[in-house]
Amino acid sequence: MISRYLPAPLRRMLNIKVTTPTPAYLFIDQQSQLDPLLKALDKVDEVALDTEADNMFHYKTRVCLLQFLVGKEVFMVDVLAPLKLDGLWSRLAKKHLLMHGSDFDIRLLYDFCEFRPKDMFDTMLAAQLLNRPRVGLASLLEDHFGVKLSKESQKANWSKRPLTQKMLDYAALDVWHLPALRDILTRELKRLKRMPWLAQQCQAQIESGLLGFAPRDEHAWRIGHSERLRGSGLGVLHAVWHWREQTAEKIDAPPFKVCNNDRLLRLAGAAENGESIETILASMHMGKRHERLLPSLTAAVKAGLKRDPQSLPRRSRKRDPNTAPLTQSEVALQDRIKLDRDRVAQILSLEATLIANRTQLARIARQPKLINEILLPWQADLLRHEPSLKQA
Repeated sequence: MISRYLPAPLRRMLNIKVTTPTPAYLFIDQQSQLDPLLKALDKVDEVALDTEADNMFHYKTRVCLLQFLVGKEVFMVDVLAPLKLDGLWSRLAKKHLLMHGSDFDIRLLYDFCEFRPKDMFDTMLAAQLLNRPRVGLASLLEDHFGVKLSKESQKANWSKRPLTQKMLDYAALDVWHLPALRDILTRELKRLKRMPWLAQQCQAQIESGLLGFAPRDEHAWRIGHSERLRGSGLGVLHAVWHWREQTAEKIDAPPFKVCNNDRLLRLAGAAENGESIETILASMHMGKRHERLLPSLTAAVKAGLKRDPQSLPRRSRKRDPNTAPLTQSEVALQDRIKLDRDRVAQILSLEATLIANRTQLARIARQPKLINEILLPWQADLLRHEPSLKQA
């Protein structure tokens, strides 16, 4: 149906509604069902891949579902089923991957089984380099193909079994349109001669993803503007943050569903102001778990009030040169580089932070000669000949 390929604004103006059939797929939750997927992988060089995880519902994030588009066939693998997947990972490691918003997926799969992608095309990174106003997969699929992904399924509990038909249909659409979307974005990138930029972005994303998720250190409790706290507030924040972690792990829920950061900081701020325990806790309500969790939270607040702030873990006195305050001359240079960056970004119709973000600008201002180490080649090429760096 030709109306499906009309731009989304035009479809809305003409009140054209497009229905997209769900592709057929093979759902795999038994070892004997893996063979068709492995045979299909042996015949191709490229695979579209997506994952579904349960980070919105459990304390420790797990991979729950893998979606593959291999050739013109969709396969979905139930990772929570008792499957031996060694043959899958060894084959996948040799393929060119087609993904969208791959950073989380790469970190997730590396933590899960140390999976290392060979190379990839990330349609989100491509859309960013084309300065698309909306780069989420749902938005791009709607704009180009008239596809509307289920918002309900986006927030579904993927660890719950059995998976519903609606959830599986949604998961299949996550990979089904990626080759066509890649082709559209590739044509535009080639026209603008930005394909090398994308290759560099994708490789950097892979390398970053292979670091996995950063482990929490002893200072993870220092959230928000905790540096403004000096007295009792520090002890309370330390105590209630650890209470939240222990509680979340015990009830197997994400920490933010136990108590969000704003509430923890509100408790710490009240303690800092010398308010009573009753007053500190008065504005707290933790939903359906409130009555059950209030006694342990109260105990944590009391323990925090008794804690000597000087006894809390201290940050190392060795200052990271990349985070030390800039000198006056370095601040001035940073401002000049930022002006050049913004001007270049405007000329190229790019989001300025794609060329260099705030942290990178500060590092360049400290050590301009290290620009090639700080930025990707395409980013450095855009800035190194600008007036601010020529004079540095």
